[in-house]
Amino acid sequence: MTDSLFSAVYAERRAQVPKGLPLIVALAGVTDAGGVIGQLDSFLWESGNLEEILRFNTDLLLDYRSRRPIITFDEDHFVDYSPVELTLALGRDQFGAPFLLLSGFEPDFRWDAFIDALLLLVDEFEVSVTTWTHAIPMPVPHTRPLRATVSGSRDDLIQARSVWKPTTKLPASISHLFEYRLYGLGEDVVGFALLVPHYLANNEYPDALLAALDGIMSATGLIFDTEKLRESAQAFRKQVDAQIAENHESIEMLHGLEARYDAYMEDQTARSPLVEEDGSLPTADQLASELERYLAQRRDDSSPNDAV
Repeated sequence: MTDSLFSAVYAERRAQVPKGLPLIVALAGVTDAGGVIGQLDSFLWESGNLEEILRFNTDLLLDYRSRRPIITFDEDHFVDYSPVELTLALGRDQFGAPFLLLSGFEPDFRWDAFIDALLLLVDEFEVSVTTWTHAIPMPVPHTRPLRATVSGSRDDLIQARSVWKPTTKLPASISHLFEYRLYGLGEDVVGFALLVPHYLANNEYPDALLAALDGIMSATGLIFDTEKLRESAQAFRKQVDAQIAENHESIEMLHGLEARYDAYMEDQTARSPLVEEDGSLPTADQLASELERYLAQRRDDSSPNDAV
């Protein structure tokens, strides 16, 4: 392990990490229409009971003059210096299932060394699947379910979810490179590029976070409580609807986007099993009830002679 890349390693916590966990990657710096990466990072830190396992050395990886840390000036002195951080943490979903989270800034320097360190960590923790997400602005309407381009090794998710499959050259991100290296090594990895309405790309778009969590849950089997987020998304959509209704040109634009979207999606069948017909995610209570029914059915179907 290239320990010089780490500024802090919590050996006791690291030794207690279970093997075979999924790894979620949320690194700022890639295309982030709708603020999906920042929202995902905040959501997981607020709800995932995360505990830091190690911290990368910011001085070796960050260009401070391109992304300056924040410091507060209080009348006559400086307070609350907030350096940016890049960490690996252990968290748990709504039902206590553990996962790993790599979050923080995208490194400016030493990409190869950083990726090599990540690959060693994937091997050390025997990561079951690595998943990441970002979002790009597209001419799609907010009145339709948010879709994605899916990449990686999970053919089931690519076939079920990927509605736009371009062949193109684009500026690489560290997450792109990480997926590329994992795929080449035969590791399980899946990326979701969400297609966000271009006219909402500069807003924190709650539906983008819902779609990101839906993809992560489908790739990892984790379950997160999205009930409050669903309420925020509904309120946000109502605000957008009200603003568009005030402008005739906006109404025409929306109708045109809807017609193009519907024509394109006519032969598509990419709908997540976790998503309702209206494109929304089920509530936490609905997920829990479904899980209880499944477990009860398994108990009923099991005979006393079944192997444990």
